[in-house]
Amino acid sequence: MAALYRPGLRLSWHGLSPLGWPSCRSIQTLRVLSGDLGQLPTGIRDFVEHSARLCQPEGIHICDGTEAENTATLTLLEQQGLIRKLPKYNNCWLARTDPKDVARVESKTVIVTPSQRDTVPLPAGGARGQLGNWMSPADFQRAVDERFPGCMQGEPVSKWPCNPEKTLIGHVPDQWEIVSFGSGYGGNSLLGKKCFALRIASRLARDEGWLAEHMLILGITSPAGKKRYVAAAFPSACGKTNLAMMRPALPGWKVECVGDDIAWMRFDSEGRLRAINPENGFFGVAPGTSATTNPNAMATIQSNTIFTNVAETSDGGVYWEGIDRPLPPGVTVTSWLGKPWKPGDKEPCAHPNSRFCAPARQCPIMDPAWEAPEGVPIDAIIFGGRRPKGVPLVYEAFNWRHGVFVGSAMRSESTAAAEHKGKIIMHDPFAMRPFFGYNFGHYLEHWLSMEGRKGAQLPRIFHVNWFRRDEAGHFLWPGFGENARVLDWICRRLEGEDSARETPIGLVPKEGALDLSGLRAIDTTQLFSLPKDFWEQEVRDIRSYLTEQVNQDLPKEVLAELEALERRVHKM
Repeated sequence: MAALYRPGLRLSWHGLSPLGWPSCRSIQTLRVLSGDLGQLPTGIRDFVEHSARLCQPEGIHICDGTEAENTATLTLLEQQGLIRKLPKYNNCWLARTDPKDVARVESKTVIVTPSQRDTVPLPAGGARGQLGNWMSPADFQRAVDERFPGCMQGEPVSKWPCNPEKTLIGHVPDQWEIVSFGSGYGGNSLLGKKCFALRIASRLARDEGWLAEHMLILGITSPAGKKRYVAAAFPSACGKTNLAMMRPALPGWKVECVGDDIAWMRFDSEGRLRAINPENGFFGVAPGTSATTNPNAMATIQSNTIFTNVAETSDGGVYWEGIDRPLPPGVTVTSWLGKPWKPGDKEPCAHPNSRFCAPARQCPIMDPAWEAPEGVPIDAIIFGGRRPKGVPLVYEAFNWRHGVFVGSAMRSESTAAAEHKGKIIMHDPFAMRPFFGYNFGHYLEHWLSMEGRKGAQLPRIFHVNWFRRDEAGHFLWPGFGENARVLDWICRRLEGEDSARETPIGLVPKEGALDLSGLRAIDTTQLFSLPKDFWEQEVRDIRSYLTEQVNQDLPKEVLAELEALERRVHKM
């Protein structure tokens, strides 16, 4: 792997095709700081040389992946003021970004294809598309020519080099290529994550007959020793990490983590859908993470972790909203903006999208098969999101086709993981809306096609909502470790237990089917109620979204499921 050297700037690519770049400077005038260009494969060497002529760095560093290289990089970043060592922990670091560079920028993230319809459906009636951003190859070339020539010359002008006005995250799926400019934030600059493992990989998966999804993977073992594997798709910052690392509140149950964010899934020779986690670590949201909500995450991040935009304590530790840990006497806090902070201040001490980045191997409950190349067998797929009203705690899809519709109709309260403002209910189909690498209508067809695979053993599909509130705004369900009670019901359904009743939206637990032993009084009537006025509006919103946004690319099977739901809701 080759990297152009200029700390803080990100020019990263997957693929080897130059974009007609100008020869700005002879490669012979550049220093190779580490490694030997001559030892690189021809295609990679050509790529590095073209990149260097374009960006004009002071030197080239060829990565070798050693621990010595990692230590040297951390030392250099510390010397330049980009990170700070946190002496309270072992090899932990704090980075503070530019306040304008704190989240994914969906509005500046594009897919480049010759035909717009390959990337996004064409909305009806001239509406603004919400299912990704397309850019033509010619426009993309102009954007690259405007940004990259000479961009690595000179010294950075701030402690967090970025260019929010010029930020662009481009994907060229025909060439397996990613181009990122102007942002050092994870979702824009950790290009193996959302950019490759979802946007590029989802296109590869479509072409090759598998699935690349925004899903956690967990193993759950019952008190009787029966183990199941589950994949679950929630929008960013909606609890994937908490579920993937859950400490079950039900006695005798055990959860083990395979991954908390991305699943690549392929059918094996026996028709089982198997999943791998293509990542090597966690990039989790810090606020709200505590020994109460996610003790396994807290154990994971005690060493070898980079924290971004959290607060710093005077004794060399970290702090954030919801950490559920009192400050020791005399210990003060510096906010993510570098300002003094104390409990009760109006502004939060940590950015709502502040993060921790830690190696997966440090999680105390990693599944023994988390790196197995054959993957783990998926028995159930769960969709979910933040829905304060109307949506029950859990329901099961009637069948695969209905489950695909449930995924297409997912909606969730917006979070701080992207640049959206305010808590509005947004459509987020399959929790993939920001990550589709190709036309969403074609994506739905790909999912539907799984039903026609000879010998395929399709997982059952469920939908969960941990976030329903009562009229006073209080959560109706305690969540976190208590969510094992929902997984328990799902596992019993997989075993064939007759513990569900049919409703217009799907199969919900029968009265008494959820194990609520030891819990305070839970208002199951309200938790599973389906207000007719809510669902009448819900189906109107879903119809408006799918027919407007997916338009002519909406598969007839999904439209038929929508029409069937409308009929059932009308009869409520």
